Amino acid sequence: MKGEIVLQKSVIDKILDVILKSGAVYAEIYSEDTWKDQISMAQGQVTKMRSGVDAGVGIRICDANGWRYLCSSDSREEALLGLVKENLLSAGEIRTSVRGIKRRFTPQRASIQKELKLLEACDRAGRAGASRIRDMRVKYLDTDQYVQIANSEGLYQEDERRKVRLYVEAIAERDGEVASSHIGPGRRGGPEFFQEIDLMGQVKKTAAAAEHLLGAVPCPGGFMPVIIASGFGGLFFHEACGHSLEASSVRDGGSEFSGRVGEQVASDKVTLIDDGALPGGYGSSDVDDEGIPTRKNVLIQHGILKTYLSDRADGEKIGLPQNGSSRRESYRYAPISRMSNTYIEPGETSPGEMISSIQKGLYVKSLHAGSVNSMTGEFNFHTKEAYLIEHGEITTPVKSVTLAGVGGEVLQKIEMVGSDFKMGQGFCFAGSGTLSISVGQPSIKVSDMLIGGEQIG
Repeated sequence: MKGEIVLQKSVIDKILDVILKSGAVYAEIYSEDTWKDQISMAQGQVTKMRSGVDAGVGIRICDANGWRYLCSSDSREEALLGLVKENLLSAGEIRTSVRGIKRRFTPQRASIQKELKLLEACDRAGRAGASRIRDMRVKYLDTDQYVQIANSEGLYQEDERRKVRLYVEAIAERDGEVASSHIGPGRRGGPEFFQEIDLMGQVKKTAAAAEHLLGAVPCPGGFMPVIIASGFGGLFFHEACGHSLEASSVRDGGSEFSGRVGEQVASDKVTLIDDGALPGGYGSSDVDDEGIPTRKNVLIQHGILKTYLSDRADGEKIGLPQNGSSRRESYRYAPISRMSNTYIEPGETSPGEMISSIQKGLYVKSLHAGSVNSMTGEFNFHTKEAYLIEHGEITTPVKSVTLAGVGGEVLQKIEMVGSDFKMGQGFCFAGSGTLSISVGQPSIKVSDMLIGGEQIG
């Protein structure tokens, strides 16, 4: 479904003219019309089914008082002009103004039979994939966002962003012990994507992994070599160093990587890229949320820091031009530099060679959650699925595992980069809202990392 034009260009021009005549040096208008379908299933039954349309306008102004952001779900010309004039008169404290914010939901679409059949098929495949599956939880998300972006420098852009994602979690149980595993494939495009991949095969493997994790034992603690698996394991580097490379963190010296362009900040085996134009990427768009064409940004090349992700406001503070990296969840948020599709380029080492090089270590298949201090780079992550490596082989599943350290230090400790590149999809939660992202990498070997678990005696 293609979104509708929220504002006529004549209205946009009138609002920009009023702002500039007030003495502002820059003005920007972002309008959107977004349609969203959500369906959830648990225990073989639909637990949530909702379709919604959300539309509104965000207006950003830079004047002698600095930056301010206004937004409203009331897109009538008179309402927006009133909001602008009211805020231009308040020449004091810079603030964000919100008016008329509410979602307007429509009835569910007349036919969602294909989507329901897809969720039911995932439920059946998971239960067939392992004997101890207690429940299969499946969530389907289909979003079609249409945006207009215009500014006082003559820019006018439109972009349609259709994206789909399926989240499948298998929950296994044995004698009161519970374990789970999940997948979350998605892409920019329509639901035909799920017919193009071996989805049911992935679901069965996920169920088998959940059942296998029922035998997990407490993880020993201490320093040891770690292999982070290909695919969504890339979330580790998204969090541990990616946020520290966004202009919103770098400004005012607020990142461990501030002022270090041209320096060796990682192993020479590491090339880190963020590509907002990646075909089919879950974080992709044709233009960013400031109307700048998206592009492939090489952040770290063979260990050398090359640049940061930059937006207009924070880019000015660090002396970098916009590079297509400004993003926001919706018109409710002012845009800032954010990652889109972030990945480490593949190397030449096979995963088997990497595993066989370790006598005692940890193999991290997937991560769950964590926290990062972008200023210091200190991180703490919980794993979702992890295994011991003993004498060059992956052996026992382990539980209650955390990874701790400093992002910049871990980058320097990468000894091997695999050839088995994969990407995964998910969401990033930060200053400009919740955004769809892709993360990726081949398998990565870190020489040593602090593992939280039982202390080694």
